[in-house]
Amino acid sequence: MTRTDQPADTRTTPRRTVLISGASIAGPALAFWLNRCGHAVTVVEKAPALRGGGYPVDVRGTALDVVERMGILPRLRDAHIDLRRLTFLEGDGSEVASLHPHTVTGGAAGRDLEVRRGDLSDALYTAVRDDVEFVFDDSIDTLDQSGHGVDVTFRGGGRRTFDVVVAADGVHSRTREMLFGPEDRFHHYLGYCFAVFTMPNTLALSHETVMWNSPGRAAALYAVGDDDEVHAFLNFALPEPPRDAFRDPEARQELVASVFADAGWEIPGMIAAMRDADDLFFDAVGQIRMPRWSRGRVALVGDAAWAPSFLTGQGTSLALVGAYMLARSLAHQDHATGFAAYEDSTREFVTLNQGLVGKGGATLFPATPQALERRNNRLRELSTLPSGEGQPAHSALTLPEPIGDSGRNG
Repeated sequence: MTRTDQPADTRTTPRRTVLISGASIAGPALAFWLNRCGHAVTVVEKAPALRGGGYPVDVRGTALDVVERMGILPRLRDAHIDLRRLTFLEGDGSEVASLHPHTVTGGAAGRDLEVRRGDLSDALYTAVRDDVEFVFDDSIDTLDQSGHGVDVTFRGGGRRTFDVVVAADGVHSRTREMLFGPEDRFHHYLGYCFAVFTMPNTLALSHETVMWNSPGRAAALYAVGDDDEVHAFLNFALPEPPRDAFRDPEARQELVASVFADAGWEIPGMIAAMRDADDLFFDAVGQIRMPRWSRGRVALVGDAAWAPSFLTGQGTSLALVGAYMLARSLAHQDHATGFAAYEDSTREFVTLNQGLVGKGGATLFPATPQALERRNNRLRELSTLPSGEGQPAHSALTLPEPIGDSGRNG
């Protein structure tokens, strides 16, 4: 168990105590704003330390306003990955089109950011680590709301009571399962599975992504700079999620290898690298759709509440915006009123961005020969157009006035 030092509190009025489960993106962002509101915040994270590295993520639209108000925008601009080219290939390896990434993703050139996930996580943590308590290598074991607060037992053996608990522990949130039941009730499978890992940069790629497609299959190599390694990505259509593969690491590898067994280009080398990778991540592509984001004194935020899937490119941005809106809703109100205000002010924005999934799937992963040919024809036309000016959904919510200090409520 590792903690940051907690500064002494000189207030005479008891502050609302809040436990946040998860220290990736939504958790530290929420901790920052709740601390700004005057609450006493604890963040518990099951990993033994802050996670570094990771696949690049996007910060777009309204989320840019959030990180600017946090004071970390300059640091993120310094960490920005200047991805300059996105090249699509036919099944035989020949080029379809080479475009600026924003032309395809709907980002706004010169404004939106792409950073390594670890760089964003570290920036958020650094912004708040001196003001809130972080507990690493531990997690929530049980929640009991039968009293005047939330009685929490931790897997490490500790017991504490909090006024409010927030689950920011991702798409497979265990806290959400304790509160609302099995994930299957809320996970909407979108028809694809994927594997990501790092491998040697044998093609000497630089600031670019190269994506190979055949019907229902895609393989990509992503070079964030001039590094010796690239991010490798294998995606494929599957009618039903492969539940056995989720439980068996060897079965995952065999499934991916079998799907791409007859593929050319660089894919045989990618499969070999996948088998040796120590950072392989495999999952289904899906969204979390919840009828409500809170129960009693416990709420959900980020992917635990509404994972939009990577097809939208909005998971990180929604986490940042949702954290701001939840903290602001709790700033001057009791938890019940605050949670209701949070949903009322944020759900439309979330739903609009979840709706981007159709465009993402059609562009990146056509499932039939006809759909692939239509996609390729559109890409050839796009290659003659300027880069994108941003998806309206990315900026569809205007942030309310900045969050200021407040006393305890609820």
